[in-house]
Order: sequence, then structure tokens, then C-alpha cells
Amino acid sequence: MNIPKLPLGKAVEWLENWLTTYLGPLFDFIHAVIGGMVNGIETALTILPALVLIIIITALAYWIGKWRMALFALAGLLLIDNLGLWGPSMQSLALVLTASVLAVLIGVPLGVLCAQSTGVQNTVTPILDFMQTMPAFVYLLPAVSFFSLGVVPGVIASIIFAIPPTIRLTNLGIRQVSPELVEAADAFGSTSGQKLFKLQLPIALPTIMAGVNQTIMLSLSMVVISSMIGAQGVGAYVYRAVSQAKTGAGFEAGIAIVIIAILLDRLTQKLVKPKKG
Repeated sequence: MNIPKLPLGKAVEWLENWLTTYLGPLFDFIHAVIGGMVNGIETALTILPALVLIIIITALAYWIGKWRMALFALAGLLLIDNLGLWGPSMQSLALVLTASVLAVLIGVPLGVLCAQSTGVQNTVTPILDFMQTMPAFVYLLPAVSFFSLGVVPGVIASIIFAIPPTIRLTNLGIRQVSPELVEAADAFGSTSGQKLFKLQLPIALPTIMAGVNQTIMLSLSMVVISSMIGAQGVGAYVYRAVSQAKTGAGFEAGIAIVIIAILLDRLTQKLVKPKKG
């Protein structure tokens, strides 16, 4: 028995064409906003000489994580500069920071809504499952269709790929707040806003930061993939090295990504942990 193939692909293409036709101005606005954010962050990262910024980041690492983290930051960033990858690394960092900030700004409120409403949670959870299991390359296709080539579709694809952990762990952190504490807050006449901002969010902060940390790492993992659609940065060096079978150049670019990943990972972890010598 031959069952006709469902026209799922054609339906998706029709929806894409419809969105492009009728929501073009909205996509242009989003393109301008995200492009401006990336350019602004990149300018802030590159306006100072590399050595000056390395000293600032090292001081920040010492303030957050003490001398071991500061030593790693100093050595790692000097190595990136020595390899001639400082500019591309700052381009990639601007992409990652933009995607992470937007993912957190969207993800934390959604996580709060999920925590406050089981109906919202039951609706959002399957969508998050879909977003996390869909191959990352698939996100590039609609992103390019709506936003053309360049860094903006890379940011959009990174947000879609990286936002689920922030939503999930924000929801989890708030739901794990002790019911007794919530009841005590109710007994003292706290409003919903006061309970959220003075009780639930502060207690859930370590869990929320774990989600933010995962979001940053997932955004960074999209750096190389985004280079396939025109996003510049150190990911483009990796992609070019793979295309040309240049193992040495690929290893150097990979080391730069690893250093940035470790720094971002450790610094975000240390933000909610006590300092240790």
C-alpha cells in the first residue's frame, strides 16, 4: 500500500515565502537592531589596543576568580594575539555576546512564565525539545532566507540553538524554591512581583546562571557553523582550514576558540560562587 507523501517540505517553504513577503519590514528592523548590537560590541572590544584590553580582562578575571583564572586569561589572550587571531576572536566574541544577551533577555522571562504556569510549561517544553534536537545546520536555512548572509543570521541561529537551557533552568530554579518560603512571603502580604524579585529569583540565581553558562557555550559552538553563511571571525578561519585541509591553521584557530570558551565558562561560573585563592 502506497501512502502519498505528506507535503511537509512544501508547506514549510510556503510559510517561509509568506513570512518573507508580508513580514519583510519586521525582519529588516530585526536585522538592523542585531547588526547594530554586534557592531557596537565589536567596536567596544577593538577600540582599545589588544594589550590594554588583555590587562583589563586579566584584572577582571582576578577580581572574579583570583590569581589562577587571571594567569590563564593573561597567557591565553596573549597567545591569541601572538597567533594573529585577536581581531577575528573579537568578532566571534561579539557574535557570541550578542546572541547570549538576547537569549537571556528572552529566555529568563519565558522561564519565569513556565514556572508560574503549568499550561505555559506544557506548551513550551515540546518546542524546546524540538529546538534542541533539530540539527544546528537546519537553522541556517530560514535565517539566511529572512536575513540574508552575514553575521545577523548567525546570531539568530545561535539564539534558537542556545536559548533552551536558559528557559529550562530558570523554570527549574524557580520551581525548586521551597514552598514554605513562598507561603511565608504570602503570609507577610508580599505581591507576586515582590515574591519573584526578592525571593524566588535570588534563590534560583545559581540554577539560572548554570543555564546562562550553557547558553553561552552553545552560542560559542555555533561560531564555526555561522561562518558557513558569511559570519566573520575565528570560525571562518576554522572553516577555511577545513576546506583547504590546513591542519596547523585549523588547530591555531581551534585553540583560540577553546581559550575563549574556557574564559567565558569559568567567569560565568565564578560570578555566583565564592572566591577561592
